[in-house]
Formats: sequence, C-alpha cells, structure tokens
Amino acid sequence: MIRASMPSSDALIKWMSNLADGTRLRLLRIVERQELGVTELCSVLQLPQSTVSRHLKLLADEGWVRSRRQATTRLYRMPLEELSPAQRKLWLLARQQTDAWPAVGQDELRLAELLRQRREDSRVFFAGAAAQWDQMRQELYGTAFERQALLALLPQDWTVADLGCGTGALTAELASFVAQVIGVDNSPAMLRAARQRTTDLPNVELRQGDLEALPIEDAACDAALLVLVLTYLPEPAKALQQTHRILRPGGKAVLVDLLTHDRDDFRREMGQQSMGFEPASMERLLTESGFDQVRCLNLPPQPKAKGPALLLATGIKREKGG
Repeated sequence: MIRASMPSSDALIKWMSNLADGTRLRLLRIVERQELGVTELCSVLQLPQSTVSRHLKLLADEGWVRSRRQATTRLYRMPLEELSPAQRKLWLLARQQTDAWPAVGQDELRLAELLRQRREDSRVFFAGAAAQWDQMRQELYGTAFERQALLALLPQDWTVADLGCGTGALTAELASFVAQVIGVDNSPAMLRAARQRTTDLPNVELRQGDLEALPIEDAACDAALLVLVLTYLPEPAKALQQTHRILRPGGKAVLVDLLTHDRDDFRREMGQQSMGFEPASMERLLTESGFDQVRCLNLPPQPKAKGPALLLATGIKREKGG
C-alpha cells in the first residue's frame, strides 16, 4: 500500500524536471546558503539578468524559492524547511552530487567575496569619520602607489625573470625596483609590443623562447614570475622545472593562474590548453619540480572581473646544503 505522504508520480517528475538544469542547481545552492537579489545572483553566477530572472521565475512558481521585497530590491531564498520531506530529500541528493562541479567552486568563491564585501561595507559604515580617510586618500592620490610601495620591498640588486612577459607591462613596472629584468615570451608580436614599452629601460632584456626550454642560464635569477602563463602550456611541469633551473639557491618562484573552472568556451576563446588548476595540484607540481616551502591560495575575485577566479602560488629553491 502506498503511503499518502509519498509524492505522486506527476509531482516527482515535475521536481526532477525542475532540477534537470545546471544553472538552476547552481542558483539553488546559492540561495539555500544566502538570501540575495537578482543583481547579486548575476554577479555570483556570471550570467545575464534575463537568464537568472527566467530561472528564478520557474523555481518560484514551483515552490523552490521564496522572495520578499526590501526597498527597491527583491530578495530570493530557498525555503528548505518549507519543502516536503520527499522534495527536500531529492534536493539534498542533487546538492551532494554537484559538490565537485568546478562551476560550483567558482560560485562559492564569488559568493564568499560578495559576503566579505558586505561585511566590509558594514565595517566602513560604522567606522564613522575614520572611513572618510580611505575615500579622501583615494581621491587625492589614487591607488597605484600602494602597488608601487609593495614592489619597493624587493631587493634592489635582484635579477627577476618575467616568464611569459607578453606586452611587458609587468616587466616595465618591475624595472624601477630591481637591478635587471629578463622578459621571455615565444610570441614575436608580444615581444615587439614589450620592446616599445621598455625601450627607455636599460635594465630590461627581452628574449624570445619557449618556457619549456628557457633561454636563460642556470642559477641566473633571484626570482621568477609566471603570471597567467601555465594554462597556455601543454606541459606546465616542464616550465616549472625550467623555472627551478634558472633560479639561484634560495630564489623564489611566484605564479598566478586560473583556478579550475568548466567554461570551455572561455578556454577556447582565449586559446588556453587547460581549464586551470586546483590548489592541491599546483602545490604538487611545484613540489615535484624541486621547490620547497610551497604555498598556494585562492585570490579574492575582483568585482568587475569576468574571467574565472585565480590562484597565487609560491615556492623557494632549496639552498645548497639545505
């Protein structure tokens, strides 16, 4: 005998249809955790408002989400406690099965950054007069000086390799703070642009070559940068091994690259070889390439950034005899 509390076949099929869409699953995961408006959901999901609104309407019509108005904004949440036991059980299964999706990981990072910014906004509001200084400083002096101050921490006698230097933007910025910068790129077009940018910088040397076979002597550099480079390489491990080779003992490698995502359209549009890296896999790559003191962390997504989230990783070449 079928219990009265069990859902009808029509209800079950409708619920399964509601959840048979990747965007709706991502959206429900977010509003289960946090009540958000459409604009915030668009920012977290990186989808247009029309798409998010369409999915929200369907989910609201079927009882998966509730909304309320706050001033001029309508906020959405998932009323997990109001779902029927069977509906809730189906959702918990769907949520569990999507835990490992790269897109879900990206959404969670953007949600965490949005909530961090909310907390920061509250802190600034309650700070009162002290908060005016930050705004005043930015209006008077801008923000570029902060990065310049950090670069000034670099030892002046260092030689730094900018691997995959592209058009030389970072190469030129580094040149004011260290003894020499060696920029390497395999694109003639990129190097032409880099030469134009660094033509008046005598301590910059640009070389054409592949990162898997760097045209730099052994132990010639104190530090090496690989910024948004490894995802373009079919064999990133070889580039890291080469980076280790050109560093002096105690030298530091710093790299920034894409966190794992599932946007294959983005990968193809950008001509990249891979879909990014997990922090654990990046740490393993650096360790297997000979680096010690390996660290890797996720970078907070920038509010207006449209690409996948990024990670920052560092490693030190072991001192001789260490």
